[in-house]
Amino acid sequence: MPSIERILCPIDFSESSVLAYDYAESIAWHYKATLLLQHVIFSLTPYYPYHAFPDAYDDICRRLRADAGQQLQEFAKTHNCRGVQTQCTVQDGDVTDMILELAGHRGVNLIVMGTHGWRGIDHLTLGSVTEKVLRKARCPVLAVCKPAHRFAAQAGAPELVELQRILYCTDFSEHSEQALDHAVSLAAEYHAELTLLHVLEEMPSSSDIEDETAKAVERLEEQISPWAHKNLVTKPVVRIGKAYQQIIQLALESQTDLVIMGVRGRHALDLAVFGSTTYRVVQSGPCPVLVVHIAKDCEGNIGKA
Repeated sequence: MPSIERILCPIDFSESSVLAYDYAESIAWHYKATLLLQHVIFSLTPYYPYHAFPDAYDDICRRLRADAGQQLQEFAKTHNCRGVQTQCTVQDGDVTDMILELAGHRGVNLIVMGTHGWRGIDHLTLGSVTEKVLRKARCPVLAVCKPAHRFAAQAGAPELVELQRILYCTDFSEHSEQALDHAVSLAAEYHAELTLLHVLEEMPSSSDIEDETAKAVERLEEQISPWAHKNLVTKPVVRIGKAYQQIIQLALESQTDLVIMGVRGRHALDLAVFGSTTYRVVQSGPCPVLVVHIAKDCEGNIGKA
């Protein structure tokens, strides 16, 4: 089973990043992982050349880092409801570069970040920072949007993230099948129901729909290990239509808490595949999406950066 030891959650203090923190904290608590909180100060150098006023620039950066560090420490103290181990880091530079650099340097197993925020990106579009991290990260990335339904909370207690229904999507390719390990691991940790979905696209008119559906269900059943059959509540589902539309529709109907999808590496052809299905589910879906990267230079494990 994959393991998670270090989780990175970039924080820009927006509502979106606060929501992402709730998911990161929950996963860190379940896996007994260290939660790294990172705030990146947007570099001033592209607009104000360093050589023009070096002393003033250094002073501004020191003050910004000190203020941001204090704010991040206060954020961690205020929002840590489960007592997870947190570490705070403040950097200045390009936001995407700093996130990817810290993830690689610290051997991060999972990045959790909001789909919006980072200087007021329009809520109808996927934030550019999140999109770049999704495309370039070497480890799985959980893109967190505001879910369509809320988690139950006890009276007087804060609402905590507890995944109850997980939707794993597969096209039976290698990259999607390798994401199944992460789906099974999370379902086991949360004692969640795991639905396995395959969408039949562009069915020829001469096809026997019932026969094709039965074959797909059988393949889904074969993917479920004996351990998962015995210890988890699993359900194979086959639908017909556009993949992203059917994924979103099923997630809405079943009040899914998390969608898990695998994508190939970071090459040009793979980006087209990412944009056609995964991107749309992340952008328009009713719940957070865990994107598992399967690259030729990676081992494909959630425990490997």
